[in-house]
This record gives sequence, structure tokens and C-alpha cells, in this order.
Amino acid sequence: MRDDVRGEVSLAELAQSVNLSVWRLCHIFKSDVGVPPIKYLRLLRMERAKGLLESSFLSVKEIAYQVGLNDESHFVRDFKSTYGYSPAIYRAQFRHSSAGNGNSNGNNTDHLPHAKKVAEQNPLMNDKKRQATKLVL
Repeated sequence: MRDDVRGEVSLAELAQSVNLSVWRLCHIFKSDVGVPPIKYLRLLRMERAKGLLESSFLSVKEIAYQVGLNDESHFVRDFKSTYGYSPAIYRAQFRHSSAGNGNSNGNNTDHLPHAKKVAEQNPLMNDKKRQATKLVL
């Protein structure tokens, strides 16, 4: 999942590949990762989209496609529910912040207070990554 967020993931195929029922796969996945597989994929997609917004000049529509979402409005809605800002506003504030203080590594999110809260609660982060994010934010 992490390697190819663009792919359409079928829970039935995934469960069959590990010889489990869909229900059992979802139960084990949620107990190990903390979120159901579909929500995990959505979070992976949003994390990848955030990186593309910070590091590329692709349009929001192109980024949505790059992360496996063909409907731009669904992408914008999902991004906003994950990070608290639309992709366009996130990119504009990120660029303004990076240019204003000379921070070009993309780690300053003081301009996005909701992003700090999201980063701290992100189930995709292990403890070391979460600690590093707290130090940066």
C-alpha cells in the first residue's frame, strides 16, 4: 500500500493474498496499525499529496491523480478534513512561510497550527518520527 498509493486496493484481494477473511484482515490491521485499511490508505494518500504540494508545481488536479483519486472535489474534501486546509491554501501558506523565513526544508508548520495537531495524532508515524515532528513543529 505504502509503495503504490495510486492503485485501487480491493480488501477481498488483499485478504485473499494473506489467506484471511476480509473481516479478520480488517480486525488484525486495525489492532496493529490503529486504523482500518481503507482509512490507512486515505492517510497515505494525503501524506503523499502534502509532500507533492510542498515540493512540486503540479496542479491540485494532477496531485489528486498522482495519489490515486480521480475526482478533484473528493480529494479537496479529504485533504481539508485531514489537514484543516484546502490543498491550494495549504500550498500558498507553506510557500509563504518557507519564503518568509528562509526555511526551504519544508518542516516549518507554525503557519498551520492544525497541521501540528494532525502530525501528532497521525497513526502513520512511529514514536521516533512523532518525536522528530514535535521538535520541528
